[in-house]
Amino acid sequence: MDMKNLWASFYFLFLAFILVLVNPISIAQLTPSETRILFQVQKLLEYPEALQGWTDWTNFCYLPPSPSLKIVCSNSRVTELTVTGNKSSPSHSSKPASWNSTPSQQTLSKGFSIDAFFTVLTKLSNLEVLSLVSLGLWGPLPAKMNRFWSLQVLNISSNFIYGEIPSSISSMKNIRSLVLADNLFNGSVPDLKTLTSLEELNLGNNHLGPGFPSMGNNLVSIILRNNSLRSEIPSKLTNFEKVQKFDISSNNIVGFIPSSLFSLPSIQYLNLAENQLSGSLTINMTCSDVLQFVDISRNHLTGKLPSCIGLKKPSNRTVLYPWNCLSSGNLNYQHPYSDCQKEALAVKPPTERHKQESSTKLGLILGIIGGIVGITLLLVVLVLVIVRKSKVNRAEDNKFEGSFADKVSLRGSPRPNNDARHVPPTVRLPALGLPPYRIFTLEEIEDATKNFEPSNLMSEGSQGQLYKGWLENGSVVLVNCVKLKQKNMPPSFMHHMEVLPKLRHRHLVSVLGHCIVTYQDHPNTATSTTVFFVIEYIFNGSLRDHLADWKKKEMLKWPQRMAITIGIARGVQFLHSGVAPGIFGNNFKIENILLDDSLNAKIGGYNILNATDHLGGTENAEKEDIYQLGVILLEIITGRQITSASELEDLKLELERGLSESASVLRGATDSSVRGTYAYESLKTMVQITINCLCSECSKRPSIEDVLWNLQYSIQVQEGWGSSGNLSTRMRVWIWVTEQ
Repeated sequence: MDMKNLWASFYFLFLAFILVLVNPISIAQLTPSETRILFQVQKLLEYPEALQGWTDWTNFCYLPPSPSLKIVCSNSRVTELTVTGNKSSPSHSSKPASWNSTPSQQTLSKGFSIDAFFTVLTKLSNLEVLSLVSLGLWGPLPAKMNRFWSLQVLNISSNFIYGEIPSSISSMKNIRSLVLADNLFNGSVPDLKTLTSLEELNLGNNHLGPGFPSMGNNLVSIILRNNSLRSEIPSKLTNFEKVQKFDISSNNIVGFIPSSLFSLPSIQYLNLAENQLSGSLTINMTCSDVLQFVDISRNHLTGKLPSCIGLKKPSNRTVLYPWNCLSSGNLNYQHPYSDCQKEALAVKPPTERHKQESSTKLGLILGIIGGIVGITLLLVVLVLVIVRKSKVNRAEDNKFEGSFADKVSLRGSPRPNNDARHVPPTVRLPALGLPPYRIFTLEEIEDATKNFEPSNLMSEGSQGQLYKGWLENGSVVLVNCVKLKQKNMPPSFMHHMEVLPKLRHRHLVSVLGHCIVTYQDHPNTATSTTVFFVIEYIFNGSLRDHLADWKKKEMLKWPQRMAITIGIARGVQFLHSGVAPGIFGNNFKIENILLDDSLNAKIGGYNILNATDHLGGTENAEKEDIYQLGVILLEIITGRQITSASELEDLKLELERGLSESASVLRGATDSSVRGTYAYESLKTMVQITINCLCSECSKRPSIEDVLWNLQYSIQVQEGWGSSGNLSTRMRVWIWVTEQ
């Protein structure tokens, strides 16, 4: 080689060495365990476009960043993982209970497990930034999120994650940015005051509420728009000196706007639009010098605009205020003053002063009275239970002693359907947590329904019109308007109206009160009567909705379904024997079984007005109720929607064949969502009582007490099976088998 070529080779080697020093290109890979985790993430996310093309030779730490993928490493560990997909976010025009999606288009497949996915991710123990946007993630967010010890930024927006935000989020002490927007979260937000490092909170476009979240005062950005918040703006926000952006628009926030919001030292963006805020703003209030944008439109505000957001506002400050009842500014886009007065009355919450006065004047008296009543009730219940227990023991010749669990283990099989009717004293106790029954005025009914605004009409049929409404204390109700055809109200109707206040039970959609109005259009015409029933409103949807939506159905494993069936049976028992006379002929349907936020069953649509001779007598009506309960139990067991008598008969025969032939046949007839989560004896017991309820001969159908006893036996067996460790073991085996 001549000297010229030698010097040229040396020059290029030297240049390459300099380039390496200036811009080092490491050939080092991640640790084998973290590399495996990334490949697992690729598989669990079902190979999105951003993660395609990975091979065993991919150096993840030096992949060029793109809008859809960014991986940052430190010391051979992943510290940032950002993946952005192209799946659409949920439509927020409907409630979570009615939401349904097409897995192939909007979400990951039916086989996706959000719990398994985050179990894998939490093994990236050095993660500081995790962003998973528009990937079609679905399911309830698991509590194990707090395993991200080092996480500072969490963004899982624009997915289909539902259920409550887990309280374990509150223990993520290092989190600075929490973005859960554009999902299907509902329920209360956990206490976030412990997150002292949190600067950005974005929970917008969910279904969270009704309470206002509790937050730390180091926040810079707070976005809660388009949720279901229905409370006042907390006065503690005056301590949020660092907040620059505050957006609570498109909720149901009530009460007055604190003037201090406008003068927070760092506030730049303030959006309070599309709420139910009322009252007047302080005319001489001050605004922060850095405030640039204010939107108070579409509320119930009255009075004049303060100067700092009115005529004397700075030129660089944008203020939106249409569709209130303001008396200054551009009046072409304001409602009449009377409109806001009426709207505010319908939603106005109790003021703090009223609460304080009530608590000061009545607290001691109510405490003493409540204590006396509570002790008296407890003693009465205790005596009745002891008396009842002694009677039962004598009737059985002292054969069984001890607890209910002991009796179950000794019997070993469900009780035959020959027990006489005995109503436990507790069935007659009123439901706790509900306001006292009251008589409403017509004005209150009109205010609640906004003068029967057509947009609030939810349904109309033979049982009258059903409106959604809001009481003065802010609670949401249903108002059922029933027009009576009789010229004079019959005695049976008046008797039923006397029973209404007693219809309070934790497993009934309770009637909160009523209003009776008598009209006479002309002196020569007969009078007509309209009854307005004010009914408790349940937000979480029906049991039918949960069983029809494959995602929500996954939440209803066998123990949850057992608890729901017992709740339904207890509600039926209360209707039959918890009031006098009993209420029968209720036409129970699965779409009228509502589930609250804790999945407690509440029976709606039951018979309020008809006399007890409905369906040819009390006995026939009672047995018809049992048959309809059997239909509901059948749908709970099989997970199938029954739309015809032939479908019902086919499913019933399938279960009967399973009982008589083999366990595998019976298991095959159950909903696939619960397989592996039940004790076979528990399933068998529930199937048998369901078939008995569906007996074609009325006289052979069990009483509601027999149904309830069998269901309680079934869940007792289930609890014993689960507490022994079988549940977790068998679920793991079942999951392993289904994945093979």
